[in-house]
Amino acid sequence: MYSIMWSEHCSYKSSKVHLRQFQEKAPPSDRMLAGMGENAGVIKISDTIAVTFKVESHNHPSFVEPHQGAATGVGGIVRDILAMGARPVAVMDPLRFGAADHPDTRRVLPGVVNGIGQYGNSLGLPNIGGEVVFDPCYQGNPLVNALCVGVLPVDRLQKKEATGAGNVVVLLGAKTGRDGIGGVSVLASATFDDESETRRPSVQVGDPFLEKLLIESCLELYDAGLVVGIQDLGGAGLTCALTETAAAAGTGMKIELDRVPLREPSMLPHEILASESQERMLLIVDPARLDDVLAVAAKWGLLATALGEVTEGQGGRLEISWRGRTVVDVPPGSLADDGPVYARPMREPNDRFLLQADRAETLPRPRTGDELRETLLRLAASPNLCDKTWVTEQYDRYVLGNTVLAQPEDAGIVRIDEESGLGVAISVDGNGRFTRLDPYHGARLALAESYRNVAVTGAVPVAVTDCLNFGSPEDPAVMWQFAEAVRGLADGCQELGIPVTGGNVSFYNQTGAAPIHPTPIVGVLGVLDDVGYRTAMGFNADGDVILLLGETRAEFSGSEWAWVTHGHLGGTPPAVDLAAEKKLGELLADSAVRGHVGAAHDLSDGGLAQALVESCLRYGHGAALLLPDDADPFTLLFSESTARVLVSVPRGHEKAFTELCVERGVPYTPLGVVDFRSGALDVRGHFRIPLDELRTAWSGTLPALFGAQADPAPVGPPSTGDDGSDDLVELRAAAPADEPVSDGPASDEPADEPADDES
Repeated sequence: MYSIMWSEHCSYKSSKVHLRQFQEKAPPSDRMLAGMGENAGVIKISDTIAVTFKVESHNHPSFVEPHQGAATGVGGIVRDILAMGARPVAVMDPLRFGAADHPDTRRVLPGVVNGIGQYGNSLGLPNIGGEVVFDPCYQGNPLVNALCVGVLPVDRLQKKEATGAGNVVVLLGAKTGRDGIGGVSVLASATFDDESETRRPSVQVGDPFLEKLLIESCLELYDAGLVVGIQDLGGAGLTCALTETAAAAGTGMKIELDRVPLREPSMLPHEILASESQERMLLIVDPARLDDVLAVAAKWGLLATALGEVTEGQGGRLEISWRGRTVVDVPPGSLADDGPVYARPMREPNDRFLLQADRAETLPRPRTGDELRETLLRLAASPNLCDKTWVTEQYDRYVLGNTVLAQPEDAGIVRIDEESGLGVAISVDGNGRFTRLDPYHGARLALAESYRNVAVTGAVPVAVTDCLNFGSPEDPAVMWQFAEAVRGLADGCQELGIPVTGGNVSFYNQTGAAPIHPTPIVGVLGVLDDVGYRTAMGFNADGDVILLLGETRAEFSGSEWAWVTHGHLGGTPPAVDLAAEKKLGELLADSAVRGHVGAAHDLSDGGLAQALVESCLRYGHGAALLLPDDADPFTLLFSESTARVLVSVPRGHEKAFTELCVERGVPYTPLGVVDFRSGALDVRGHFRIPLDELRTAWSGTLPALFGAQADPAPVGPPSTGDDGSDDLVELRAAAPADEPVSDGPASDEPADEPADDES
């Protein structure tokens, strides 16, 4: 039990000294109801409604057994959300794999995607976003992170403390088996080697249908007020749940291990205590309400077993018996709170100076229109920028009926309250190459991108969660990277005025002596008072004016262009200006409500060129562009400078919108207009690419690597029939320059895409 609870995964012994910055530098927030140290952070979004969200990792299990590792990663994060008293309403999955054409990627990726889809779809939760990134540094050590968001009444927040001497300790859910034994100590707290394939028994086995019953039974227990405390069983199983609930309350427990329902009767005490069998919750129940709890469990067809009781006194003891003899007698706090805390040695990586001196800005670059055209198509077809439909079509995005935006949008949006239209937007982002070049600024860049992805939808960012994926903490260079990334993220959140509500640290992500790129994944949650005013990413109305917001600089180090065309990683990442990000976010939120913006898409990987590709292909609308005479076309198209957004502005709103930009101090550059009938991305004077050619390049990569898919949806105007677009164009053209065509919210349909997009 001490070995497991004091492992890196459970005790955070190498990261605690650095993670304290998230609390020390946290900006004041009147929204936060629960933060770091809880199962998940809880944010109040109205007087009566709160949301809880968190992201965690299931990296090593997903390499050993991709399907079950990824599936139980989803199941585990869902139970964290459930333990706070919330109904889970959506999930997201940021994923990292090795080189796209490597044989082991073809083994791991399909299993991971299938596991996520099978568990989430069966559970009835929409998957509304995430990432799929390929890089050789993740070869042999994929990153499978999972985020879940849930909703609860403000007054239904649950606690984990095992308070009240005499209260009954109840195990609810699945039987306990040998799956997952040693999961946290063997898989998540050790470096991979050639023996990893022998560790399959350490990977948990999930049952989403049982988890669905667990969710419904817990929610009924909460509503009836039958639970004093609750804790999910995840890493370290019963060992963790028993010790953490008792230690949090300063009480003790007496537990009879013989009562635990087992799948395998021959299990020994240490196996029962260490098992990470899924779909289990630990309840603390008033003995007068025990029969009611058991009746609710029976109604849902679940096992509920009284294991023992809470005992008196501060600093109580955890006493566990098995077959009439005591097998455990320890202070629970010594397991949960008194583990070692390391201030590990740190030093800058030896190659950092040479790495930063090798700047991508000096690489050969395309000059002619034909070269720019070829570069744009090559990047659009590259594994990291191509269409991810092969992955996302395996996830149900619209189950439960409250999904407003989902992938490939910049952020997922879920409607929380059907009467008011109140909703939340969530994005997860990270860039391992930027963080490899500069961990401090790389973490701030991840925060800035996730913040911007939420802001472009019209939502106001209010809270952060993170999953910090790094190599071995025993390597001083890795610890330096980790400390710098934490410092950067804490400083960035302080500057933006939004708190870190909790998260996860995943160490030992390396194979042998080669660590992954330091990869902090940052999740940002934003609030929309009315999801009807959300902004989607795709050009959707002919004649809308296209503008680029923000400043573009010659920043290519760590970029997709440098990596795809030159295989280059070096230099310093783009500068971060969080004050500019904040001004941009405020402008977009204000403009969305006023109807000034028809579409908005953040600029990040691939720069303006990739944003144009995705904005045109989203609904099959072309664009006619004329780049400024004083701009270098290559820099404008492929730079990855931050705090930039591509927007389309409806006719009649241009003057009001640009005046608002000036008022808010946000630079803007007119680029052209949405041109539906051209059926092309036309950069006048440089190149023209028909949308069918663009879509073929963009959508063919993953099916060619991992399997076939349906033909891409047609692009361009319909060949026959009248869809009313002519009337819309005429209406926009006839509108007075300063008069909006419509000041009402967007349609309240659950999806911002044509019906045939779901083919």
